[in-house]
Amino acid sequence: MFFRLGIRSVSIDDICHELGISKKTFYVYFASKDELIEQLLSTNVSRMEQKMRTTMESSDFSAIVRKFTQWITSENKDVRKVPQLVYDLKKYYSRQYNDFQLHSFEIQQQYIERFIERGMKAGLVRANINKEYTSHLIAKIYTDAMRDFELIESKGHNLPQFSRVATDILMRGILSEEGLKLFNQI
Repeated sequence: MFFRLGIRSVSIDDICHELGISKKTFYVYFASKDELIEQLLSTNVSRMEQKMRTTMESSDFSAIVRKFTQWITSENKDVRKVPQLVYDLKKYYSRQYNDFQLHSFEIQQQYIERFIERGMKAGLVRANINKEYTSHLIAKIYTDAMRDFELIESKGHNLPQFSRVATDILMRGILSEEGLKLFNQI
């Protein structure tokens, strides 16, 4: 409901009706709508982290490149792709949104740095880049720029297109000649 309608337009009554539970039952699990929002954002971050962890478990670095590229450019629904949800979070739940942004950034930066390290060892990522700065910059792009819907939409772009272009530019900036050959096959 939050993805479809935004947070502000969905009441606890609406949630209870949709789930077929009483408000009393809702309050057994959540003290408030704010707590529900925090749980949902936390779950979103946990799922993202699990996806990244699972992707990084592969022993084949080329498979990791493929999975990350497909994952980043996929059209799966998450908070990056739902402008009303993000708008409501920023405006009415700014503390929760800022916590979510920070936590998302930290996890993404950590896994991107691992990705770069593994790629360097495999000879598919350029050895002359600063992995800390690069992972910081890439994570910042994916946590901030990809949620700037006004910028994206003001130029007539959609988020999947924008994401593909950003991924293409970023990967071409860090991959070695051998890595680029692999990336061009994806």
